[in-house]
Amino acid sequence: MRAAPLPSARLHDPALLRRGSMLLAAAVLLWPLLVWTEFNPATLFDARSLRATWRFVSDFVPPKHDAAFLAELARETWRTVAIATAGLTLAWLIAVPLALVATARLSVSALAGHIGVLPFVLRQGVRWVLIVLRSIPELVWALVFVRVVGLGPTAGVLAIAIAYGGMLGKVYAEILESSDPAPTQALLRNGSGRLQALLFGALPACSSELVSYTVYRWECAIRSSVVLGFVGAGGLGQQLDSATKMFAGAEVGAILLVFIALVALSDRVSAALRKVTA
Repeated sequence: MRAAPLPSARLHDPALLRRGSMLLAAAVLLWPLLVWTEFNPATLFDARSLRATWRFVSDFVPPKHDAAFLAELARETWRTVAIATAGLTLAWLIAVPLALVATARLSVSALAGHIGVLPFVLRQGVRWVLIVLRSIPELVWALVFVRVVGLGPTAGVLAIAIAYGGMLGKVYAEILESSDPAPTQALLRNGSGRLQALLFGALPACSSELVSYTVYRWECAIRSSVVLGFVGAGGLGQQLDSATKMFAGAEVGAILLVFIALVALSDRVSAALRKVTA
């Protein structure tokens, strides 16, 4: 015996009014920002803009591929990766001790339910140091170090080290704070030091997240080293700056393909490291 079909109920989203109100409020708030920034998408589709864009982009194909240029491109690519890797390594050396001091989870005094005045002041001071380091963009640090050490990769390495040291330290501390406190507290209550609590309590629970974020920052450092090349820090950025100023679209196309390959490589490295640390 067939059951009688249920009457069709009219579908209704109970949150429709709230979502619509939020979208309307966001539009009202964003509109003055678009006006103040003089954002006008129509200029992108102006006939003159389209002709200039097409002339430049059409030169990307085919990319320049003569032997001399490819040799120079490989050399600058290696220099860019070296700048990013050296800068991130120095940033890691800055970030790790600062993150350990800034993490209350690893504090022995926090086990009693209150933190002493000296540890509190020290922790807040370190957090302010991390704020200062990451508040100044690496491009500004590069401009400063170009004046100090001159043009070249050294300025880029130091700029990435300082700016990314603040970013890594802040995120490392947050990841450690958000991990399961039970293993760390158990080790600290039984007489372990901060280092032992970190290595055997906190790290096993959040090592994958720490590695993933570090590799992501390495990818960001590669992009940053390219941007820093525009202010004289060397690498692919300086080569891209020269090619762009000369309207050498074939060279720009080849350099952009290298950027894409480097980002894809960092994705594969991140995936492989996550498997190892899982």
